[in-house]
Amino acid sequence: MSSQGFPLLRPHELPALKPQQQWLIEELWGYQAVGIIGGEPKSYKSFLALEIGIAVATGAMCLGRYPVKTRGPVLLYAAEDALHIVRERLNSMCMSRGLELHNLDLWVITVPVMRLDQERDQRHLVHTIEKVKPALLILDPFVRLHRIDENVSADVAPLLAFLRQQQRQQGCSVILVHHARKGGGAMRGGQALRGSSEFHAWGDSNIYLRHAPKGLRMAIEHRAAPSQKDIPIELHTENGTALLIGKAPEEPPHQSAPESSPRERVLAQLHEAAGPMKTHPLRKLCRMKSATLTKTLTELDASGIVTHTEDGWMIL
Repeated sequence: MSSQGFPLLRPHELPALKPQQQWLIEELWGYQAVGIIGGEPKSYKSFLALEIGIAVATGAMCLGRYPVKTRGPVLLYAAEDALHIVRERLNSMCMSRGLELHNLDLWVITVPVMRLDQERDQRHLVHTIEKVKPALLILDPFVRLHRIDENVSADVAPLLAFLRQQQRQQGCSVILVHHARKGGGAMRGGQALRGSSEFHAWGDSNIYLRHAPKGLRMAIEHRAAPSQKDIPIELHTENGTALLIGKAPEEPPHQSAPESSPRERVLAQLHEAAGPMKTHPLRKLCRMKSATLTKTLTELDASGIVTHTEDGWMIL
């Protein structure tokens, strides 16, 4: 280490992001952010990763609601899917947007095995990133990228640090697809991630998927921006083949009719009455206390709206 010490800057000298550079995808993923797409099995984590990849590569709206702020090449490694399946999924999702697969600025790493706990494969990935210069790197899933113990922080931290280093040196966002632990559906998203707590702490932007009674739900968590939770999404088909993950329709909330005021209830009953009404039956129909009814009738009488006769109350 140099005897001169570490480099220093005053706060006003620190680099600042332009407003348009705050997001890769507005409200969904931060600009040059690293993080996790996590969730339980069959929660469509890989489809969401592809949805984000297509959005960044084309500039198309993500999930039908999140605008892309930083468009650019995408580098993808899908460790668990055969290459023809990756092609089919990407083609189907492009078709649903009216996009052509050959125009997709997305590059797929085709090596059958990648071990990022090994220096050789780290070097290969660095060279590949330098060649493509992606705005986004997607690695799916984390469990296929190593042979370390995910529960041991000392094993996980160096691998995550390597990916953080690439984010900073290469200027790209990084998405890791990662599994939730068994029985973690009721836990907070970050706490439900399988393995070391390093995963949750590492992310600048994290997305968690879970199955709920009303369908699939998504939660979005950011280190430096407001988070969101309980966002409905779904996987459906268009024209029988094209797969698309998007925002599921929400049932409109039940709007109960506002409760009418004592004045409105009294006038409504007197309007419907065939003639003058005595106080006791009027109170029962209006479902109010005697004191409330008396006060209301007195005010209406003073305003010249109702009057009291020998037969009861009536509207003038």
